[in-house]
Amino acid sequence: MNDIIAYFSSIPSSHRSLILIGGITIFWLIENTFPLFQMQYRKWQHAGINFFLTFTTILVNFVLAFILIKTANWTTENHFGLLHWLPKIPIWLYTITGLLLLDLIGAYLAHFVQHKIKFLWRFHIVHHTDTWIDTTTANRHHPGESVIRFIFTTLGVLILGSPMWMVFLYQSLSVIFSQFNHANISLPNKLDTLLSYFIISPNMHKVHHHYVLPYTDSNYGNIFSVWDRLFGTFTTLPKEELIYGVDTHMASEENNKLKNLLQIPFQKSRSAKNN
Repeated sequence: MNDIIAYFSSIPSSHRSLILIGGITIFWLIENTFPLFQMQYRKWQHAGINFFLTFTTILVNFVLAFILIKTANWTTENHFGLLHWLPKIPIWLYTITGLLLLDLIGAYLAHFVQHKIKFLWRFHIVHHTDTWIDTTTANRHHPGESVIRFIFTTLGVLILGSPMWMVFLYQSLSVIFSQFNHANISLPNKLDTLLSYFIISPNMHKVHHHYVLPYTDSNYGNIFSVWDRLFGTFTTLPKEELIYGVDTHMASEENNKLKNLLQIPFQKSRSAKNN
């Protein structure tokens, strides 16, 4: 455990980039070999759009990183936050507790709020417009959403008093798990169901990308599935019934053109998601 802490305390930017690129590469190869759906699309053209939005996410996080670092350092220096107020516990339990709570605030809560507040939904909807869900969809976020998610992550660090090594570990795991649960991979149903009791499995997250309510507003988690089960937002849908996308933007000129995707938050609001 101490080796993990030491590594993530000073993880080079090149290693963080390698985690991102390596994860996409591995899951890209797996989904090509064991696809959940045989999707008829230009995979590289689709990936190009998602890679551009991934780059903007990286850029936003790079520009704002100093805020996150200063926040984590301040909480550590001042012993501020829930993790500092815990009784002395084993380091492995401290780490799991921190990761669970960072996932609650930085992922589940951020995701839930974006579905419930119309202004935030305007940015998050870009992620849901993808009608071909694969591993490249994981970081298909409008730059505005990247800022929103950064704010929630920073809020989580402030509330919890997370040390920077834990933040880097959480972000690395978040990237890998998001690429995994978005990947167009076919797992045995029993294995996927078993995984969904602990983590966000591929089939579990695909339900969130079904194009209509109530499925769109379910399964908000990113790493751990406990929050969806605890807060009653967990649901299932047979994979044979899945239709990807969001019902207000099903035309290809709306969901498969980069220029339009960047403009969606500023366009005239469409009607609410249908039941």
